[in-house]
Amino acid sequence: MLRKFTDWAAYAVARLLIAIIQVMPLDMADSFCRLLATVLAVPGGIRRRVFDRNVELIFPEATAEQRQQMCRAMWHHLLLMVCEIAWAPRRLHLVNWPSVLQIRDNRVLLRHLLSDRPTVIVTGHFGNFEIGGYLVGLMGFPTVTIARRLDNAPLHRFVERFRGTHGQFMVDKEGCAPLIDRHLSQAGTLSLLADQHAGDKGCWADFMGAEASCHKALALFSLTSGAPMLVSATRRLGRPMFFESGCFAVADPLDDPTGDCNGVKNLTEWYNRQLGEVIAPAVEQYWWVHQRWRPKPVRRKPRTTPVAVAG
Repeated sequence: MLRKFTDWAAYAVARLLIAIIQVMPLDMADSFCRLLATVLAVPGGIRRRVFDRNVELIFPEATAEQRQQMCRAMWHHLLLMVCEIAWAPRRLHLVNWPSVLQIRDNRVLLRHLLSDRPTVIVTGHFGNFEIGGYLVGLMGFPTVTIARRLDNAPLHRFVERFRGTHGQFMVDKEGCAPLIDRHLSQAGTLSLLADQHAGDKGCWADFMGAEASCHKALALFSLTSGAPMLVSATRRLGRPMFFESGCFAVADPLDDPTGDCNGVKNLTEWYNRQLGEVIAPAVEQYWWVHQRWRPKPVRRKPRTTPVAVAG
């Protein structure tokens, strides 16, 4: 009972904050996010150790002042991202999306989404990926996304309703493989966050200059179904609720002159390389408080026991 009460109380607070954000003008919310970002970016602040460790690993030559500026810019982005998600159901519609979104390589994206083949879209914790998924559904292209269930049940149902408003369907990552295989066999579209840590047994690949563990399933979904893999992102362009979204690169197992689809390792390295290039022009829009890079386990040779040989 205590757990249920705590969950409903947290849900009520979240809904109250969302209601407040939804009535705020964009410029007011932007200013408030900048102010709050300054507070969150103080040394010793929330997840500051994770931020410092990640930035030091990827940008070892950055000065303390540069890291501090980047931390403020990142928190401003994350807070503004929450506001944009809250605004989306009320302020983002079929009639006004051209004033909110610029689509990159729209012909390439539409050709794959309208084809009779399955499609695997990969993105990362960059820009406003929630708005990206919302917009794809808004335009009439339903997708399936793998996600872990939130511990707070009322909040999880609320997030599911938001994502599913225009056809972005969520499946639990536990035991989802048969459902995903069936979805791809029916020429469905699968959308995945590709920068999740996969543990010691993952496929290790270079991501922005440092090795990171990646889930092998992402490449396998594409290779086993013959689905083209599209690297996509939705990044903010200068002001709130104004984005560039679309397809930044494509790897097709059925048309692979460069060999990028020649096995799980090659495809995993390919999409990590492409994601790094997408993130580079706007690094402050990446989740540097996300534990993407963790130490690679040391492979120890098994000990051999001497065998006595009878004379």
